[in-house]
Order: sequence, then structure tokens, then C-alpha cells
Amino acid sequence: MAGAQEKLSLDDYLVWENAQPERHEFYRGEAFAMEGARRVHGVASGNLAVALKLALLGRPCQVFSQSLKVQVADEAVFYPDVFVTCHADDLRTEMVFRHPVLIGEVLSDSTQGFERSLKFAMYRRIAELREYVLIDPDSRSVEVFVRNERGLFELHDFTGLAEMELASVQLRIPLTEVFSGLEPTPAG
Repeated sequence: MAGAQEKLSLDDYLVWENAQPERHEFYRGEAFAMEGARRVHGVASGNLAVALKLALLGRPCQVFSQSLKVQVADEAVFYPDVFVTCHADDLRTEMVFRHPVLIGEVLSDSTQGFERSLKFAMYRRIAELREYVLIDPDSRSVEVFVRNERGLFELHDFTGLAEMELASVQLRIPLTEVFSGLEPTPAG
């Protein structure tokens, strides 16, 4: 039996991760390999990224997707599917972002528990974060958690509606755009 693995510091993780062919997320000293994404995941996250990019043209914010890291304190580094930042420090960095106003994650059966619990708990620690978007391409559900004036996140469920509203970037996106290119899930 192998002995306990030594915990990585954040700096050691970043050096190690940048040399890896695969992506790994970091949480409290441990690195976790990310699983491969399904086609529906790539289509839904790409659709969201494109809608955000078009809406942000000419504005001092940028949208990023999948291969860039968001750091939460010294405890965690994640690869969100899509995020938007308007912070000057983030707009100058090349690899690690710390101040997103919006984070979007596309759910799968194997990741949704993590996305809804621990990952969301960590993301809530980002002071600038205003919205956390969860998209389930299989059930066609869209949930947006919006930080209210008391600093608490409230659920806005857009499932079954014509569009979703993303107040942090003053945008309404038709759900047909979010799910464009995805075949309906057969019933039963």
C-alpha cells in the first residue's frame, strides 16, 4: 500500500499543472483529473460562450471558456465551462483568473453533484461573482443563482421559459440559442 500523498501548495500545483497534457482541478492541496466532456456539453457551453461574446462586444468585459483557470483564495483552482470577467487584473492575466462576475457550468450525471455543492460553495467566496449559471443539456434545464443585495444567492429557474436573463452582463439569451444543435432527449 502506498503512503499518503504529500499535499501540493497552490504554487506547486500551478507549475505542475502547466506541464500536464490533461487538465486537473485543485482543491486544498490535491489535484483531480478532469473527465472528458460529451458532445452535448461542448455544444451547450460553446453556445453560451458565443452568446456572451456577442453581447460583450465593445464592453470592458471578456468571456472565457473551458481551458482557463479560476482561482478561489489559496484553496481551489477550477476550470469553469464559461466565465465572464470585467476586472482589470483578470483582463491582464494569461492563466489564472480571480474575479469573474459570471460563471457558467454545463452539467452531466457525473458532475452535477460537485457543480451544485462544493464547487458552488467555493465560487460563492469570490466577492465579484454575481451569477452562477447551471445548464443541463439532457433535461433542458437552466438555473441561474443570482447574488442579491444581502450577498445571498437566489435561484432563478428559467427551465421551460423562452429566455434566461443574466443581469450581471445585461443580457437575455433565448433558450433555443443555448440548446441549439442539441437533439431533444427521447422520452422514456
